Amino acid sequence: MTSATGRVAGKKAFITGGAQGLGAGAARRLAEEGAKVALGDLNLEGAQAVAEELNAAHGRGTAVAYRLDVTQEDQWAAALEQANAAMGGISVLLNNAGISKGGDLEHCSLQDFRDVMSVNVDSVFLGAKLAMPYLRDNQPGSIINISSIAGLIANHNGPAYNASKAAVWLLSKNIALYCAKQKLDVRSNSIHPTFIDTPILDPIRQRFGKEEGEAKLGRQVPLGRIGTPRDIADAVLYLASDESRFMTGAELKLDGGISAM
Repeated sequence: MTSATGRVAGKKAFITGGAQGLGAGAARRLAEEGAKVALGDLNLEGAQAVAEELNAAHGRGTAVAYRLDVTQEDQWAAALEQANAAMGGISVLLNNAGISKGGDLEHCSLQDFRDVMSVNVDSVFLGAKLAMPYLRDNQPGSIINISSIAGLIANHNGPAYNASKAAVWLLSKNIALYCAKQKLDVRSNSIHPTFIDTPILDPIRQRFGKEEGEAKLGRQVPLGRIGTPRDIADAVLYLASDESRFMTGAELKLDGGISAM
């Protein structure tokens, strides 16, 4: 592990899905490099546990946690207002919360499709829209949206997930161009991971066993393994930092080479 150098010192990041997985991993990496973080999650207890861990490691006031249903506009407004007050601003928004459910085209219910679109896409729209006043007041700002390689490359059995992550990809570009048109120093980019060692892989592990399930997924990746939360957190760190000041409307493909095939 590299030593901390303060690459995001002074940044204040609001992170959705912060109780576990990629959100918690990104929070740890940003805090390690000097940022304050606010964690929003339906699992408030889990988000609070991560916040307490970060405060113990980096000092009281490093992290706060809020209960947040990312599909609800009023909860977004309340959480952002509280986070802004607690951190003294918001300069980074990480839209990380996401779900996958439903079967293939003929077995995915309309309700499952709507649920996935609501959590994965509505949340990005609401987050960017409602965080914009805070980002405007804390420029340079950065919006980072977790899409998926499944938003760029289709499969045969995940219509809701494919559609939602593709929407996140293009919505990120729309937000980038809006900010540029408004002459705001606020960037918007998307990250596109492949299989990452997070709870979203649990159904595969339960079906095949942990070792065989992860090996089965790894065989689909040219680099021969699934990714780690740290792989994604390092990309979040770059996009949150001023190192990426000239990068907007772009996508980072962290897919172990899948999209190169």
